[in-house]
Amino acid sequence: MKLTFAPMEGITSYIYRNTHAEYFGGCDEYYTPFISPSDNSKIGRKGFKDMLPENNSVVKPVVQTLTNNSVSFLKFTEKLKEYGYAEVNINLGCPSGTVVGKKRGSGLLREPWILEKFLDEIFSECDIEISLKTRIGFDSPDEFDDLLKLYNKYPVKELIIHPRCRVDFYNGEPYYEAFDKAYDDSKAPLGYNGNIFSADDYKKILGKYPNVNSIMIGRGAVTNPAIFREIKGGKKITTEEMVEFTEILAGRYNAILSSDHFTMHKLKEIWIYMMENFPKEEKILKTVRRTDKLSELLHAVHSLPQLER
Repeated sequence: MKLTFAPMEGITSYIYRNTHAEYFGGCDEYYTPFISPSDNSKIGRKGFKDMLPENNSVVKPVVQTLTNNSVSFLKFTEKLKEYGYAEVNINLGCPSGTVVGKKRGSGLLREPWILEKFLDEIFSECDIEISLKTRIGFDSPDEFDDLLKLYNKYPVKELIIHPRCRVDFYNGEPYYEAFDKAYDDSKAPLGYNGNIFSADDYKKILGKYPNVNSIMIGRGAVTNPAIFREIKGGKKITTEEMVEFTEILAGRYNAILSSDHFTMHKLKEIWIYMMENFPKEEKILKTVRRTDKLSELLHAVHSLPQLER
């Protein structure tokens, strides 16, 4: 059973992934944030940089893409092959309004005829392995029966399920009953994703689904970047580690971005999550949220107390 780091747009870039793997370890597989080839098959500069082999020498990720255009998808996979990748993951879960409006991500789940046509075309032509990351429906978990029947038509390398609907975003409890159906009936190996914020949460999921192929952690891993290590029996994270990890990231982001301002925004996004480890530190959280200076953000996190574990 693999432990995998979910793709998180704006956070889990190659700089973050490499630094996390070197500093904390424990994660078996990383996924890139989605890369969206346009309808004319062009790939943005940021996406190219994130999948370049020279930027992934520490840890080679699974590349995730977001598209509903089979022609663009197939051209994209040709580029992946050139770079030595043997798998591509398709995002069928992103709940963003902009993405949904373009009938991509979870937006494809309410257009099953478009989704089926897309899957027919890519699975009949693509010669690298395809995995899917999906929600269980757009409006209702009742949609999942038909979705699972559709996914079972294809040679999916792995079906990673976040058992929420698009309308739920990240709120409420996952619909475990839907994952139960997949656990019983999926032809593809299964990955579970959703609401894992501690080693105990992981144990509960593994207890329910001992034969899953992987367990994917996203928000919980950004909040506690040592969670994979802790799950494997390693030591719990310390405040000093979080601060040192931040300083290493700051140096690496600044070397690429050449800007304290842009580096600050990268670190702020990460620390909005990591501050959940310090629920009593409202003053420091307010500083993290409001600051527009890298030096002020770093000073604030240096003043955090020892974690109570």
